[in-house]
Amino acid sequence: MGIYLNPGNEEFKRIIKSNYIDKTGLISIINSKIGTKKNLVCVSRPRRFGKSYAAQMLCAYYDCTCESKELFAKYGIAELDDRLSYLNEFNVIYLDITSFISDRTSKGDSINSVVNDIQDAVIKDVSDIVEVNPQDSFTNILLKYVEQSGKKIIFIIDEWDAIIREAKDNNEVQTAYLNLLRSLFKNGNFTSRAVAVAYMTGILPIKKDGTESAVSDFDEFTIINPGKFAEYTGFNADDIRTVCQQNETGITVDELKEWYDGYSFDGVNPIYNPYSVMQAIEMGRLESYWRKTTAAETLFTYINMDFKGLQEDIARLISGEQLHVDINNFNNDVETFNSKDDVLTLLIHLGYLAYDNDTQMVRIPNKEVRTEFDSLLKNESKSKLADLVKRSDNLFQATLNLQGDMVAKVIDNIRCSEYAPTFYNNEQALRYVIKFAYICCVDSYQKVEELPSGKGIADVVYLPKKGSNLPAMVVELKWNKTEEAAIQQIKDKKYPTILQDYVGDILLVGVNYDESVKEHACVIERIARQCILGT
Repeated sequence: MGIYLNPGNEEFKRIIKSNYIDKTGLISIINSKIGTKKNLVCVSRPRRFGKSYAAQMLCAYYDCTCESKELFAKYGIAELDDRLSYLNEFNVIYLDITSFISDRTSKGDSINSVVNDIQDAVIKDVSDIVEVNPQDSFTNILLKYVEQSGKKIIFIIDEWDAIIREAKDNNEVQTAYLNLLRSLFKNGNFTSRAVAVAYMTGILPIKKDGTESAVSDFDEFTIINPGKFAEYTGFNADDIRTVCQQNETGITVDELKEWYDGYSFDGVNPIYNPYSVMQAIEMGRLESYWRKTTAAETLFTYINMDFKGLQEDIARLISGEQLHVDINNFNNDVETFNSKDDVLTLLIHLGYLAYDNDTQMVRIPNKEVRTEFDSLLKNESKSKLADLVKRSDNLFQATLNLQGDMVAKVIDNIRCSEYAPTFYNNEQALRYVIKFAYICCVDSYQKVEELPSGKGIADVVYLPKKGSNLPAMVVELKWNKTEEAAIQQIKDKKYPTILQDYVGDILLVGVNYDESVKEHACVIERIARQCILGT
């Protein structure tokens, strides 16, 4: 048993001693790849979505130097395959690429030699078993080991893309690393003779070389299209029910859904962030655990990039909209961006956005991730949206103070900004501007558009979130009419009846745009809930 060659099953033993959710069914997928031309697999998903747990599980299952039958006998793989095919039948080489980078950076060294470090580390383990000729190539040394042991190798490479991300400006290191992967997995003299399966995990899909994958023989299963690996990408609804049943924390399924759900794939919906769910259960507290990870990427770095329309799209997402994104031109790295769609595609792979394959639309997936966007809005020094947020804060305070003239003035300013639609010609365009105008409210209100109520449909309703002392807001919009007519419609149509379960005051906000003078006007009334329901 070595460090990188045949590392054993001790890590998986530690994993299953905690609140382990059974994902051993993944093994059956990998088993089906052995002995086929489809034995090279790359699974990419965001940080903290169980990549390393899966890698350690596969090590324990396939490593021929340990006995793991009892470890897997009580889990799903034993039901899917009562013979536990291929159990402890292969040599395993397990590489956590981040560990090699950390070893270098912790010493203050550059990562220029990290590819050599990887090869040297494996050769050192192999040299304890076979005689190594220093003149032999890395693949020849491994091939000699396979021939002597009589067992092929299962390669498990965790965080395969760490070098692509960490050496984003170092083409020499990236090229050397990709060449290493090609020598192992695109080598007619080695791959078929020595590799039983290669299973790579990472945040990003395999980097493109032009329009093709740089290591082209891999089948890729991404967060955008996980295929048969969708069930093992995160926690599903059954997993969440199991978690809540096993742990008496008082945290409910609905609360976990609001905070950590939002990702969905073909046939598997919903998908929860497993790390954050287990942290919430462990700590007994619902909050964002995303920011407590060791993520090197920071959200503001990407959303502050200078691509036409990006800031508007980010603002639309924060205001609760969904957007169409073209994912096809993304180069699968963190350096090469040619459009706002490339930036948004990266945010999908990082887990900041959820993507729907059917509609090709993205959205902010859940409350946890939304808090990251909200914190960005509050940090004016980091956000290019700071001006919009400042205007929105002023507008909201003016709304609370019933200062209709001030509200109209701020809406006029936002109308003239980059966040307004190109064609400002109807009530729908006005509604579009209002979404941006109240963007500062995203963390304290739930916004509902065109909500049926009373005798009609309310244009926009802002419902205070649980625990808030803020008043509710019913916003009615008019085009070439009057702001007073908007307020009167709220009352005549009894829109506030939708708030019958809400205890607190209600702000009635009437907004009108007059095309003849190209100005907005606003009037605001604050009415106690019992009064409006009694009219």
